[in-house]
Order: sequence, then C-alpha cells, then structure tokens
Amino acid sequence: MAKKFLQVPELIVGFDTETTGLDVSQERAISYGFCAYQYGQPTWIEQFYVIPDRPISEGARRVHGLSVGDIEAKKDSQPVYSVEAGLVHALEILRVNQRRNAYFVGANLVRFDLEMFRRSYESIFARGPDADGLRYSDLQTIDVIEQDLLIEPSRELRPRRSLGHLCAHYGVKPGGHDALNDARATVEVFLEQVLQNNAGQMALDLMTPPVRQDSQTRLR
Repeated sequence: MAKKFLQVPELIVGFDTETTGLDVSQERAISYGFCAYQYGQPTWIEQFYVIPDRPISEGARRVHGLSVGDIEAKKDSQPVYSVEAGLVHALEILRVNQRRNAYFVGANLVRFDLEMFRRSYESIFARGPDADGLRYSDLQTIDVIEQDLLIEPSRELRPRRSLGHLCAHYGVKPGGHDALNDARATVEVFLEQVLQNNAGQMALDLMTPPVRQDSQTRLR
C-alpha cells in the first residue's frame, strides 16, 4: 500500500524506460534512464539504448520518436546494447543501488517499467532477476502517480495523471518521452510532492539515517 512521504529518502534513483510498445508481457525496453539523487541533490546519471529483438510499434515510435535505425545510429556517441546485455546492465544498476538502500522513483514504475524488465529478463535468461542477485520483490519503490492520488484522491478534480500532466501541475520541466529526462522529471515531481505533503515548507526534511536492527540496516 502506498504511503504519503513526508521526508526524502537519503538515496533516490529515478528510473524510466522507452519501449517497443505497451504490453509488458511481449514488448522490450529500447532505452533505459537512471538518475541518482543523494540528500536531495543530483549525483549521477546514466542512459543507454538497446537494439530490440522485435519491431517498434508505430504507436510507440510516435511517442518517443525512436526507430531501430535511430538507435543503431547512436552507436558512435552513446552506449548501445543487445537485449541481453541491456538487461544485464540494468540489473547491475538496480542491484548495486538496492544494496545502497535506494528508493527507486518512477511513474507507473512497478506495473510497467519494472514489470517489463522482469518479464524480459525471465524470457531471455529462463530465470528471474533474483537468481542473479537482485531481490526483486524487496525493491523499495515510489510511484509519483500513486503519490498524487494520496495528495488529491478526486479523479474529477485531477482526471489525468500522466507524467506530463504531473510535471505541469508541479511546475517541473517535462522529460519529453526521453528515458533519462523522464527519470529526472519523476524525481523532481516527487520532491515537489514531499514539499506539498509538508504544507509547502521551504526546506526538504531528509529521512533519518538507517537504524541497525538484527544485523540489517533499514530506513525507518
């Protein structure tokens, strides 16, 4: 169950993908975007592309503007991976930051981006990401759409809650369906949501340091 965040976790990682289509059971990610914020400040970004093993649907191409040819043309200037290598690299980023106790932030993150990653991983490697060191079910996630529903439950007052609509509502520069920029936008939206949850206080109140319990470290 989603909870309203009144504090900012020490480490948050924005995560977004652009894909060949919307069916998480069939489609593939063609770009991954990650951005880390520590103590509320950006510290690291990474974006990479994937040459898919299936066509990019016309509807998806109209949204993000990427064709297979566009991705292949990025090889001279951007990291471009096969589907297999892209999944392995994404798993490593998720795994390393999970070990750092990060919260992963996105828009429709669990049902779309992470679910497509999980299903693609299983279909390619015939095993789940847990088998390769990622505690998938233990990922700490924050969905800015769920946060907005907690702030304003009325669907009549807020009928549309796409990332673009949330950016407009919270005064955040939209990502424009670019994986890295959308990942950044979700974090910035979340920071604004925390401020609103705290009645607009001017300073972000960071979550307290982890407390050691039974030889394991957890955020309170």
